[in-house]
Amino acid sequence: MASSEFRLQMQGYGLTTANILYRLPDHPRILQTYVWQDYDLHPHFPELRKFLDFWTRSLDGPLHGVTIAHAHLIKPAEMRLVNGEFHVH
Repeated sequence: MASSEFRLQMQGYGLTTANILYRLPDHPRILQTYVWQDYDLHPHFPELRKFLDFWTRSLDGPLHGVTIAHAHLIKPAEMRLVNGEFHVH
């Protein structure tokens, strides 16, 4: 049975990392960083958007900036069906 992460990759999801800079609620001049990572769809990033919406609704630290890195771990060109198996020796 395939893992849920593998199934997501087969649906086009790729590993997404977001470096989130936010201001501390008690000290707004100080920036803190938070790293978020999950499988998401490029270019609209619905999972990241859900997380950032939750952040702005529920957490006190206002967002300052978000930097995103995204990688397709499995590309369609890397997957192919094999009809047979050959053994040498």
